Amino acid sequence: MGIKKYRPTTASLRFTELLTFDEVTTNKPEKSLLAPYKKTGGRNSNGALTMRYRGGGHKQRYRIIDFKRNKFDIPGKVMSVEYDPIRTAFIALIQYPDGEKRYILAPHGLKVGQTVVSGKNAAPEVGNALPLGEMPLGSIIYNIELYPGRGGAIVRSAGTSAQLAAKEDKYAVVKLPSGEIRRILLDCMATIGTVSNPDHTLISYGKAGRKRWLGRRPRTRAVAMNPVDHPMGGGEGRASGGHPRSRKGLKSKGLKTRAPKKATSQFIIQRRKGAKANQS
Repeated sequence: MGIKKYRPTTASLRFTELLTFDEVTTNKPEKSLLAPYKKTGGRNSNGALTMRYRGGGHKQRYRIIDFKRNKFDIPGKVMSVEYDPIRTAFIALIQYPDGEKRYILAPHGLKVGQTVVSGKNAAPEVGNALPLGEMPLGSIIYNIELYPGRGGAIVRSAGTSAQLAAKEDKYAVVKLPSGEIRRILLDCMATIGTVSNPDHTLISYGKAGRKRWLGRRPRTRAVAMNPVDHPMGGGEGRASGGHPRSRKGLKSKGLKTRAPKKATSQFIIQRRKGAKANQS
């Protein structure tokens, strides 16, 4: 995978840098694994605007992804690696001997024709899914479950990976991409490897129109508003607006928003900013 730059034949192309999609092998998705993807435009069920700066965008279809990887001990063949408009990572179409097809989050380096398998007896190889308790220490993993059987919930975006650091009693100690170190049950499943499309962070869209295609509307700076519209609005001339805060007045840029008595805090050994977590 690489990044493609363009000759500046137009103003927007001067700063445009997009993916080459070398890993993608087809542009025709599996019809049986498609579902409608309804957009809200930032409105709730009453039609009231609850999320600003959303709306428009290209029509999309949802790809049904197998996050659980619960077809155990049956090898599946990789039929294609595809682009998914809903997520940053690429997806891989897997076909099993009984004819069933499933999409999985594609790991970096997965090729068409390879076989992947999930289960306790699976080898710790790229694309295989197995419980944390069956993995060797130091394994690079992604698509990690937080509750056994619910399916992968974390480490799913493009280019991310976590590392299995230790095993303690019935827990595995995992270092997450954010730097957080936490305990996860050994029975939870995870997939070996790194999520595909690591160059996603290098994309430069080049123009506002490309963000509109993704369903993102123009964002108004808070300091450009009036005081009635935002706490940081108003002032004479180009006033900075005071301390950064949200539209509701909550301080941003450093304010901790995690609930202090959240039940799952007991599983966090080290917070993502290096501070020790409260042990209960």
